[in-house]
Amino acid sequence: MSTYRRVRVPGASIFFTVSLDQRGSSLLTEHIDHLRLAVARTRNERPFTIDAFVVLPDHLHCVWTLPERDADYSTRWRLIKSRFSMTLQPGKRRQSHVERHERGLWQRRFWEHHIRDEADYRAHVAYCWTNPVKHALVSDPHDWPFSSIHRDTIRGYSA
Repeated sequence: MSTYRRVRVPGASIFFTVSLDQRGSSLLTEHIDHLRLAVARTRNERPFTIDAFVVLPDHLHCVWTLPERDADYSTRWRLIKSRFSMTLQPGKRRQSHVERHERGLWQRRFWEHHIRDEADYRAHVAYCWTNPVKHALVSDPHDWPFSSIHRDTIRGYSA
């Protein structure tokens, strides 16, 4: 079994990419209300700030800031993924999914990047907002409905 070394910095701002196991699926946008509920329940139990968030059909990107004395983002992702998965039928399961009691919807891991400075923070927030354009889902980031850009900007102006 692989041993992953993850940086643990309390209060850090972190960029994440989290993907479904089956790329090309549209489960995340089809069941956006279930995902929103999973995130809200997890934030209620284990607070964190959502600095940016975008949900695409088969993956998502976000920037979170953790509380000052808390570095446990892995548990938060485990809870979000589990809560979302429990609302849906299991995906195509391999024997390893059965052995680990997984529903076969998510890739096991996620990618994280600890934000280094203000420029890095702005670049990763912008990456979240512009990712639907990169994937040719829309031509203007404001046209994508599953993005925190609507919370944080006025069309033509970013906060």
